[in-house]
Amino acid sequence: MPVKDCKTEQHIKETARRIFLKEGKMLATTQEIADAAGVNRTLLHYYFRSRDMLFNVVFTEALTKLRERLHEVIGSQLGFRQKVEKLLDVFFEDLTELPYLETFITLQLNQEPHKYEEMFVHLPGGKERIRNFLKEIHHEMEKGTIPVMKPINYMMNIFALIAYPYVAKPVFKNMFDLSDTAYNKLLLDRKEMILSLLFN
Repeated sequence: MPVKDCKTEQHIKETARRIFLKEGKMLATTQEIADAAGVNRTLLHYYFRSRDMLFNVVFTEALTKLRERLHEVIGSQLGFRQKVEKLLDVFFEDLTELPYLETFITLQLNQEPHKYEEMFVHLPGGKERIRNFLKEIHHEMEKGTIPVMKPINYMMNIFALIAYPYVAKPVFKNMFDLSDTAYNKLLLDRKEMILSLLFN
């Protein structure tokens, strides 16, 4: 049995990450990934055994990175507006790099919630950070700096205003007859618009 080469394993994983999350080819086969990585399918199976195992590794790593970055911001000592701006920055950075990540998150959590729910539910200190952030939202509403609504709805709005245009990209591109370049520019222009909707 050959000795595993970490560089080859990482190269296969990065290729799969690009194909799944950057190009959005959800149904890519192990052969297509192997061809793109410049390896044979037997070698890919040696490292990852199956397409599903490779997908799970790629998806879990990307989701974990995003989740940890978001929770780092939520739990930070930044002022409220700066915290919201940083949340937008984190989302836009990750989704610009991996534009299909939100689509995969939505799909996987609907199809196989048992496989990924622990990544959200059991993040150490995660629930406490979210509770504290909801308290901050409530406090800002009392100060009149943001629109009054249920704090959970406000938090949902933050994520929905960013994520939905990525999830619905194929629909909107077709509806408005936009190229990838034009649509991506629209996405990057959204930060100030989102802040104007979230703050009074």
